Amino acid sequence: MRIDLVSEHASPLAAIGGVDAGGQNVHVAALAAGLARRGHEVTVHTRREDPDQPDRVTTADGYDVAHVTAGPARVLQKDALLRHMPEFAAVLRRTWAAAPPDLVHAHFWMSGLAAVAAGGAGRAGAGRAGTIPIVQTFHALGSVKRRHQGVADTSPAQRIELERALCRTVTHVVATCSDEVFELRRLGLTSDRVSVVPCGVDTVLFTPRGPVAPRTPSSPHGPVAPHGGRPRLLVLGRLVERKGQEDAVRALAAVPGAELVVVGGPPAGQVDDDPEVRRLRAVAASLGVADRLVFTGAVARADVPAWIRSADVVLAVPWYEPFGITPLEAMACGRPVVATAVGGLQDSVADGVTGDLVPPRDPARLGGVLAALLADDARRAAYGAAGVRRAHDRYRWARVVADTESVYRQVLASRRPVEVAR
Repeated sequence: MRIDLVSEHASPLAAIGGVDAGGQNVHVAALAAGLARRGHEVTVHTRREDPDQPDRVTTADGYDVAHVTAGPARVLQKDALLRHMPEFAAVLRRTWAAAPPDLVHAHFWMSGLAAVAAGGAGRAGAGRAGTIPIVQTFHALGSVKRRHQGVADTSPAQRIELERALCRTVTHVVATCSDEVFELRRLGLTSDRVSVVPCGVDTVLFTPRGPVAPRTPSSPHGPVAPHGGRPRLLVLGRLVERKGQEDAVRALAAVPGAELVVVGGPPAGQVDDDPEVRRLRAVAASLGVADRLVFTGAVARADVPAWIRSADVVLAVPWYEPFGITPLEAMACGRPVVATAVGGLQDSVADGVTGDLVPPRDPARLGGVLAALLADDARRAAYGAAGVRRAHDRYRWARVVADTESVYRQVLASRRPVEVAR
């Protein structure tokens, strides 16, 4: 198949850990690479963010990245991109008129708007004959973001209604978790036009064995972890409020002797100047745990597994989360997870099997669960072993790509005209 992916703000070539660079970038890159390995011709269309970016790049993984000029060729926050989607769509329309793909898979709602505008109505019977089938993955929904962020939500005011319109016009939707399906139904999407395919994890990169980041020596009178150092809790990801790092800092007060290592955020040399780092350090100081809070700053993706392996427990405690890749990476590395029972984390973390689920925004409960888990070496080991099995059985990218390809084939098969016997 000739498959085009549209990912307007999340380039598969971007460095992970910036304000708008995270799980979607990883997802698009891994999906494109996996589809290429399965013999498909794959192009990812993403917005040009630098005038020096070439029009097209062929990656080492066998897929192409096409840089689309839509708005100024510089980095813009994704919430400012809606006005540039007509220009993005115009480029796609010219590209697809010359060489139409068999199927388009749009990632994020603005990518869906551009794809529908460029390729015609995606649903069979909804537009002119010969339109390109469009599969949509939202990655995050405006209705959920508005519910949790309220007036702090910076999304365009019309986002929810535009997502509702996409549910009517795209050919099919791939949701990343069961919780998202309920939200999509509220937007009017019928159950026969949605499939659940989770995000995946690189089980070659993320493994229980391999390099381990340096551990902190235990204090003279403090607890000692099985590895001989100070017990380590670890949170990984962008430093944005909804990710729950403050709740993790507050929970640290209930876990004497343990340290909290925050991996991600600004480059290492800029950590001390980052406003969110300063805010979290102030919270830690007010609780008397500032000496047990460590910020690494951004780390190379290849180094992330070493940091995960250095932890006794990995935390994923957002207020809400469309899916969340961090628990999968932790499980693949054989580390127990404590996560909030929100969004896709309810699917990926098997409560009482690979980790513990806790209510969001409840640092007291979080602290109690962490203290109990750190005190139970056998339970942590059991969680870690079960996590490795779950990551390989359900979330390795080879399976995720194959399941996504299966959805593509079903979509294409449903659009073929049925021959009537005479």
